[in-house]
Amino acid sequence: MASRSSDKDGDSVHTASEVPLTPRTNSPDGRRSSSDTSKSTYSLTRRISSLESRRPSSPLIDIKPIEFGVLGAKKEPIQPSVLRRAYTPDDYFRKFEPRLYSLGPGSDDVDSLTDEEILSKYQLGMLHFSTQYDLLHNHLTVRVIEARDLPPPISQDGARQDMAHSNPYVKICLLPDQKNSKQTGVKRKTQKPVFEERYTFEIPFLEAQRRTLLLTVVDFDKFSRHCVIGKVSVPLCEVDLVKGGHWWKALIPSSQNEVELGELLLSLNYLPSAGRLNVDVIRAKQLLQTDVSQGSDPFVKIQLVHGLKLVKTKKTSFLRGTIDPFYNESFSFKVPQEELENASLVFTVFGHNVKSSNDFIGRIVIGQYSSGPSEANHWRRMLNTHRTAVEQWHSLRSRAECDRVSPASLEVT
Repeated sequence: MASRSSDKDGDSVHTASEVPLTPRTNSPDGRRSSSDTSKSTYSLTRRISSLESRRPSSPLIDIKPIEFGVLGAKKEPIQPSVLRRAYTPDDYFRKFEPRLYSLGPGSDDVDSLTDEEILSKYQLGMLHFSTQYDLLHNHLTVRVIEARDLPPPISQDGARQDMAHSNPYVKICLLPDQKNSKQTGVKRKTQKPVFEERYTFEIPFLEAQRRTLLLTVVDFDKFSRHCVIGKVSVPLCEVDLVKGGHWWKALIPSSQNEVELGELLLSLNYLPSAGRLNVDVIRAKQLLQTDVSQGSDPFVKIQLVHGLKLVKTKKTSFLRGTIDPFYNESFSFKVPQEELENASLVFTVFGHNVKSSNDFIGRIVIGQYSSGPSEANHWRRMLNTHRTAVEQWHSLRSRAECDRVSPASLEVT
């Protein structure tokens, strides 16, 4: 029979449920013969025996063998080891960069020092000031009271005349905003000035707590550059602003040795059909103080230079006793379109002086020979937007800086 040959050859394996049974052969009277029954029983027994011999003694489970470590046995590395170069002591220390770990003169950890230790270390003097926040009107009041033990003046360019006395004043700002700063008056020829001046900052209370009060003591000199004596910084989150308080703080060195000259807001507009270059001098802020007693009497001189030739000069009125003047004055220059690419505008801010020559404050050049990227960008924006006024703030530069980068600056006074 086919089933028996399959069992003998062992070519196929059937489960118990798949075992084919021998077909039944019934006798004419409907009963199974004894010979047929014995044959079926014999066949079934052989099949079951064959399946039992082929079935594994335990279930087949596909698992990875578990490795048991023996204490003290040497473990074989799973991954190949990486050959590393053995460093000598010289190679090891050469990888360090000392400049990353050294502290500069203005980066010492002064938080760990007392005011007496700071004063003894730097010998820059002390500053007395107070703060108070007004919740009703939402403003912070900073009172600059006095200073003492300020050091003798230092001349950066050798042009200072009085080397025995300082002319100190204080600049106040809330970091990170240094543009909207305040400034006290100048106290003449003293190392222990008394200021007694109050300044308010319109700022929400929560915002004030995120700011840092920066007080910078500066030495004024009319014939030389103003020099920074020292600074005091106070994170306002560390003080009780509502209760208020006053402190004596020792000055520490500042990385900024010279003060900024101020900023100037200008508007430029060119009309091709009329060949007119229109200039609006809108305002200036935080100008360098040029007068000890009155602050400054600033005005702006505007000079048109074609190529390297001075063509026209105009100037604003001067405003008395301010370092934040508002001008809102307009000027127009005749410049044909074919000459526009060779034109330069020189803006110079002076402090008006009746008794002697006017005091130079700062300068910028806009046009063909711009004095910097900001000035060049303003000129380019104006050329690309004819008939539309283009406003921009500019930081004033020194005369030497402008003369070095702009030939147009050399052609004016």
